[in-house]
Amino acid sequence: MMRLHYFQHVSFEGPDMILDWALERKIQVSSTKFFKLGKVTLPNVNDADIFVVMGGPMGADETASFHWLESEKSFIKEAIASNKLVLGICLGAQLIAASLGARVYKQQGKEIGWFPVNLTLEGQASELFGQWPATTTVLHWHGDTFDLPEGAVNCLSSRHCKHQAFVYGRRVAGLQFHLETSRDGLSDMVTHLQGDIHQNAGESVQSEDEILGDSPHLDQLRGLLYKFLDKFIRL
Repeated sequence: MMRLHYFQHVSFEGPDMILDWALERKIQVSSTKFFKLGKVTLPNVNDADIFVVMGGPMGADETASFHWLESEKSFIKEAIASNKLVLGICLGAQLIAASLGARVYKQQGKEIGWFPVNLTLEGQASELFGQWPATTTVLHWHGDTFDLPEGAVNCLSSRHCKHQAFVYGRRVAGLQFHLETSRDGLSDMVTHLQGDIHQNAGESVQSEDEILGDSPHLDQLRGLLYKFLDKFIRL
């Protein structure tokens, strides 16, 4: 049985539909939840075949406020070196980039809401993203971005953020956006991160009604996520 372990940083950004996919594929799931009170123990790198690093509102370098970030980045680096499947989502993608020596930094304006991502030429040639549509509308919620790690390939881009998805080798991928979010998960994000919306109004930040009301895009995420994960675990 394949084993998946996920790292969760805040209560309102969980794996959501990734758990549904894992259940249907009969994949064993375990987790590390950094937001829980008390000492958090990281797993052994051999405890799982797939490591999924979730999102969160903190920055990848905010180690003074979130002391576990350093040990998490060290673990990600070890997992990559051990040839594990490693997937990062939003903050998770930034943590992978940082673990691979790339710079993570504030981008010019937050990107929050439903916006399109475009397949790059490198993405078209990618085993993982090559079958994606040329343009796909996905859910964004981030204010940071990253330089592309040395040896990585940028597969998706958007108007507001150049590096939206990358692959590193054949077993590591980072998504700056969210495919995993369920309807309830999206409602939780909006509830907990209202300040992001209200304090950053602009062309790259949608209103609460726009974010919550775009159900056609939300309904499409499950199919896109399942196809992506099925292909990811076969690489």
